[in-house]
Amino acid sequence: MKKIAVILCGSGSMDGSEIHESVMTLLAIDKAGHQYQIFSPDGPQHHVVNHITQQETGSQRNMLEESGRIARGDVKPLDQLQLSQFDGVIFPGGFGAAKNLMTYAFDGVNAKVRDDVAALIKEAHQAKKPIGALCIAPVLIAKVLKNITVTIGSDPQTIKNIEQIGAKHVVTKQTEVYSDIDNLVFTTPCYMLPATIKDIAACADNLLLAMKDYL
Repeated sequence: MKKIAVILCGSGSMDGSEIHESVMTLLAIDKAGHQYQIFSPDGPQHHVVNHITQQETGSQRNMLEESGRIARGDVKPLDQLQLSQFDGVIFPGGFGAAKNLMTYAFDGVNAKVRDDVAALIKEAHQAKKPIGALCIAPVLIAKVLKNITVTIGSDPQTIKNIEQIGAKHVVTKQTEVYSDIDNLVFTTPCYMLPATIKDIAACADNLLLAMKDYL
């Protein structure tokens, strides 16, 4: 049985971690016979969005507290993650990942990545521990590691940005996973392509299947 760290940044596709992707990732890990521990930065979200009106509310929420909604309370601050205790790391997507873990939603190719998140990605890469990323999160991994190959599906602008960052992109269809074996980076499109919740479940299952021999 392996143990995987899952990194969230809130609860909600527009301002935090995408809930379907997060839950399906946890389910896929469990079905694969592994354990997970959820971590999140302990700090404010960039902003809070009403997911019905898609308008900012003007209120503030904490990423760790909001991730606790998905984790049923079992979430730890990211600064408590000791990578030596884990066999791999997975980043679910959601627009919040592009706002909270990095500034890609606002700054595009000039995005900055949170120092603690960048340090974790670099440490996992150097330790040769597999990194999984769903939806928009592959951009996060590409921004930190640069010379890797990822997929976000087929969105032209995001592909252009990934290549401008210095990474390579492979076009994939829904539920497919691209495995960069040399760098142990595994990515899948999820809601970057039209999807139903069963597609998200398949993406997560396929991601774990692709990672299993390297955990």
